[in-house]
Amino acid sequence: MRATVMYGERDVRLEDVPDPELTTGHDAIVRVVASCVCGSDLWGYRGVVPTERPRRMGHEFVGIVERTGAAVSGIEDGDFVIASFYDCDYTCENCRNGFSSSCLELGWYHGCQAELVRVPHADGSLVVVPQDRLTDALVPHLLTLADVMGTGHHAVHVAEVHEGSTVAVVGDGAVGLCAVVAAKRLGASRIVAMSRNPERQQLARDFGATEIVEQRGEEGARIVKEMFGGIGPDAVVEAVGTAESMDQALRSVRPGGFVGYVGVPNGGPQLPVRQLFDNNTKVAGGMAPVRNYADELLVDILNGSIEPGRVFDLELPLSEVAEGYAAMDERRAIKSLLRP
Repeated sequence: MRATVMYGERDVRLEDVPDPELTTGHDAIVRVVASCVCGSDLWGYRGVVPTERPRRMGHEFVGIVERTGAAVSGIEDGDFVIASFYDCDYTCENCRNGFSSSCLELGWYHGCQAELVRVPHADGSLVVVPQDRLTDALVPHLLTLADVMGTGHHAVHVAEVHEGSTVAVVGDGAVGLCAVVAAKRLGASRIVAMSRNPERQQLARDFGATEIVEQRGEEGARIVKEMFGGIGPDAVVEAVGTAESMDQALRSVRPGGFVGYVGVPNGGPQLPVRQLFDNNTKVAGGMAPVRNYADELLVDILNGSIEPGRVFDLELPLSEVAEGYAAMDERRAIKSLLRP
């Protein structure tokens, strides 16, 4: 089969690799219908975060089950499935407590920007989409449940966004835009998207943002606070992962408010405890347990009430995966969808 391999900074290639095989009885082989490039993939692509090379790439996909192990009971050959970006058994105590991203059997896929993927815990990690509801037009929306929609939802969920809440979102990538979707879905009355990009600003408005702030850093935080009576919104989503984005989020939120952070950390200082103490700021978030949210979000995708797949503004064949990375790196695309 063909799979994406990263060799070094801005060096991504599509290569022939061995097909995966069933090994444990609890696993499944899935033929990929669509995968994508994640913003977190770009840290290694840019050489910012050292990673072992060569490295198989990709952690988000949807596809059709080709074979299942003898112990698999809830997944059948031919099922169309969504895979969370991590592998989990979905039965351990951590999974039952709502944090499948901390599963006691937690594992990672061996490269999903590929033609085939082996899923170690098929019954736990895979969500079946009803065949009678499935259309090709739904594929991009379903793919967001592998990561970005569930991650955006996690940010607003842990920030306790509810009917009437006020929210600001730091970051206009796919996760930040999906956080706008999620905030609107939970009833937020005002949603400020912080973005300098006109296309992303428009998509944020389409998703439910009521206002846009283009400024960043201390100036951006000052403007956001002024928009909410000088004290700031109830919740701020941090969806980037840098020291600067977290600082902007902490400066923007009202006293006693929440910062929901889901940007993959990329260096920077530790949280400023004195600042949190003085402002009574509550900070919550982390690696999103997207499997725990997939079933409820799937309902809204199938009934058409949310369309998070619009974050995919570039679709390419897998053979052009290098362009998918370059387009996101150069901000010519929000998120690249790949079809084998």
